Amino acid sequence: MFTSNPFAELSASIPPNVMQGYVILMVLLVIGGTVIDMIHKKSAKYFFENAKKAKKNAKRTVSGGEKVGLAISTVASEVLTSSEFCNPKRRLSHLLTMYGFIIFVATTAIMIFGYPTPEAPTPAILPQLWHIGAIMLCVGGYWFWFFIRVDVSAEGVTWFRLVRADLFILSLLATATFGLIWSYMQSSQGASTWTTIFFALFILSSTVLFGSVLWSKFAHMFFKPAAAFQKKVTKADGSMENLPAEYDLSDPEVHKKFPDIPEYMGKNPPNMGLGIKREAPRHY
Repeated sequence: MFTSNPFAELSASIPPNVMQGYVILMVLLVIGGTVIDMIHKKSAKYFFENAKKAKKNAKRTVSGGEKVGLAISTVASEVLTSSEFCNPKRRLSHLLTMYGFIIFVATTAIMIFGYPTPEAPTPAILPQLWHIGAIMLCVGGYWFWFFIRVDVSAEGVTWFRLVRADLFILSLLATATFGLIWSYMQSSQGASTWTTIFFALFILSSTVLFGSVLWSKFAHMFFKPAAAFQKKVTKADGSMENLPAEYDLSDPEVHKKFPDIPEYMGKNPPNMGLGIKREAPRHY
């Protein structure tokens, strides 16, 4: 199972060009869904208008070299390591799901386009990575779904309550789960009825995943890095997205500007701590 290319075995019943055409169709659905999502929600318009407003309110000019540094920092922090998650369990779950998905999708495309038939021997590492990626995705995704979701872990909502926002994670988990089961059934039973059923479920769930971009959270993965980068730029240029500046409450200059601070809090106010982050929100 772990060393065999499931798509090469599938070529006995489905021509490689049909499999390749399906992958291309899914890519087009993602692109089209993302573009329609941008037009419908006007997210791109808001992003550029917000960037224009921030540039107008900037207190200093951020150089090109500094922007490159901020971009590298964004990729290394928010994208590659998901440092925006304060909860280490949520962060690990996200990383497992993200990297599992990338490995799973990348190896799928490589095997379908590069090694679509048994006549083109597939390097053993590719199906191994395909299965590992699917397992990583399932571990991270199911961990999130059953234990980490805020409405389950903090609000006492049952894990089986479904809303439209769950379409992305559920179709993602279904794709990886049915893909693993189909691969196992194909390697153990060949072209049996159960193999066909689980392959059909694998195709159905993947079609829902890539075809429902407009109604799911799939598109947010493209906006998240851009928003994180823009936030770093607004901090660097001083515009701060029109938010108040971060003051040192013990600074005499701050006391002059805000006389009520020393009057009500003293000249050296204590550190108020992390506020809402001091304890887990489990008050249901």
